Amino acid sequence: MKLFVPGRLCLFGEHTDWAGHYRTMNADIKPGAAIVTGIEQGIYAEVEKSGKFELYSDAEEISDVWKDFSCRMDETELKRIAKSGDFFCYCAGVASYMLEWYKVGGVRIRITSMTLPMKSGLSSSAAICVLVARAFNSLYNLNLNTLGEMNIAYLGELRTSSRCGRLDQACAFGVKPNLMTFDGDEIEVRSLNVKKHLYWVFADLCAEKNTIKILSDLNKAYPFPTNEAERLEHEALGQKNLDIVDRAIRYMAEGDAEALGKLMTEAEALFDAQVAPMSPALYSPKLHAVLNDPVIQPMVWGGKGVGSHGDGSVQFLARSEEAQQQLVDYLNGQGLKAYTLTLKPVHTVRKAIIPVAGFGTRLYPATRALKKDFFPIPCPDGMVRPVILILLEELIQSGIEDICLVLGSEEERQQYADFFERPLSEEHLRKLPPEAQDYENHILDIGKRLHYVYQREKRGFGHAVYQAAQFAGNEPVMLLLGDTLYRSDSHKPCALQMVEEYERHNSLMVSIHPIPLAEVSRYGILHGVWEDKDHRVLHVDTIMEKPKASYAEDFLAVRNQNGEKEYYSVFGQYILTPEVFSQLHEDIIQREIAGDHVSEIELTSALEAVRQRSGMVGVCLKGRMYDMGNPAALVTAVESFGK
Repeated sequence: MKLFVPGRLCLFGEHTDWAGHYRTMNADIKPGAAIVTGIEQGIYAEVEKSGKFELYSDAEEISDVWKDFSCRMDETELKRIAKSGDFFCYCAGVASYMLEWYKVGGVRIRITSMTLPMKSGLSSSAAICVLVARAFNSLYNLNLNTLGEMNIAYLGELRTSSRCGRLDQACAFGVKPNLMTFDGDEIEVRSLNVKKHLYWVFADLCAEKNTIKILSDLNKAYPFPTNEAERLEHEALGQKNLDIVDRAIRYMAEGDAEALGKLMTEAEALFDAQVAPMSPALYSPKLHAVLNDPVIQPMVWGGKGVGSHGDGSVQFLARSEEAQQQLVDYLNGQGLKAYTLTLKPVHTVRKAIIPVAGFGTRLYPATRALKKDFFPIPCPDGMVRPVILILLEELIQSGIEDICLVLGSEEERQQYADFFERPLSEEHLRKLPPEAQDYENHILDIGKRLHYVYQREKRGFGHAVYQAAQFAGNEPVMLLLGDTLYRSDSHKPCALQMVEEYERHNSLMVSIHPIPLAEVSRYGILHGVWEDKDHRVLHVDTIMEKPKASYAEDFLAVRNQNGEKEYYSVFGQYILTPEVFSQLHEDIIQREIAGDHVSEIELTSALEAVRQRSGMVGVCLKGRMYDMGNPAALVTAVESFGK
């Protein structure tokens, strides 16, 4: 199994993780808040099960400091190594925690590349701890979510002489910005949106800083301030930090790079005025010389220190991509080690696909004359709409701009042309009330958004979806089922709920809902671990098509908030990433090479392949679905949807 864990860069809110923890002792302390992102540099590794705990490296970047390591999976021995201060103490600390609490076997970790600089405020120690925790979790199917891996990495590092902060292990969440809040023992992590590209540069100052001394000095002011200087430290890491973080979130969401850069400079000035005086170890002449370098100023919107501050690392927000590279070249020329980090906006989902190529055999003989996506459904507003119009209106209300319908043949295209493109006759139009005449224009406007492709061979759902690959392009695209209706239980359509969740997670996504155990054999069932305390976002680790109930009960149950077993099936809405279409293409090519022109190309198998490589998120939407694919379900929809 191949793993990658990035380093992390704290953009705002340094030191507020441990400061917020002191709320368990002093309720007047404000919660901590930090904006942290993974970076593009990190640790690449291959992991497998072993009888021992072993670490090896083929990485040229660390060949001068690396020594291979191996020891028995023995709790006493691992704890001894963790306390030794040796090179592998962090890894041993995490392994000892895993062994003590999960009774796991060993792992073999081989680092193939290490692009992350060490001892530079980018949490290389936290990254290796997360890597070890993730290796155990993945290989032994421990069902830990990302926050669980992060917490174990933290607890494992605490078994060493290190006194890391709670935000160091944020690298577990990947290369995207996150808001972390620290309220006593409670930690929450929320993904942040970025509207425009933000061009960061960070650099190892190649100087010295004493993190242990810095933390020791700053902690003396907690939990209760005893003088004015300590009160100012509380204020800087408390309310003033909360104000800065709130503004930073807003500027990132608005894409206001200039305001964000100025805020970095403001945050550094606050730190220098109210925090740095508390520790002589925070005297940082090199950091301030670089921040104030007149050559750099025209290239950046602002800059500040990194991590615990001191002369460890510096970060800047460059004015453009060109300025970003110029700054890297300049800093490297000054003897520093500079790196780029570009925070990219999540593509807002603009396109959708609805496959409607099936024959509708379960609704024969009605489907001899009318495709099932044109069956009439009474709606809550008193209108009677065809199924396809209800689906299209939901997509448009959710911000979708272009929609591709996958038809079975060119002959079927005529029904859509008649409905969405051909205006009513003047006589027919005059018979309609004024509001219906206005609605007629609305239908014709929807027709202008529609695109059509054809599935001439009926080779499965995945094959139908693949026909729209060119339409999807290199963008995320929403997929709806053509015989399923959705009713939101909130003011947001189900499709809009999906889009907003995608913008938070930027991952292959499926909507999910619980179904009775007796029905699992009729659906694809997903298993995973909850990423949030509300049990709405599931980190999917298994997809199985139509399992037996006995198997599902043993291996596919997901515990709800009451500890009860539930079974989750796809709700009928997906957001597909470009990788899904690449996988479908590969699946089709492999069948062609094998001379197989008959077997169906399934979407589920392609989703599972992408999930294994890149992950998948399941989202419980606030709503309900109505299947239209069989007579009994159709009766239910006609009776219930309009209520």
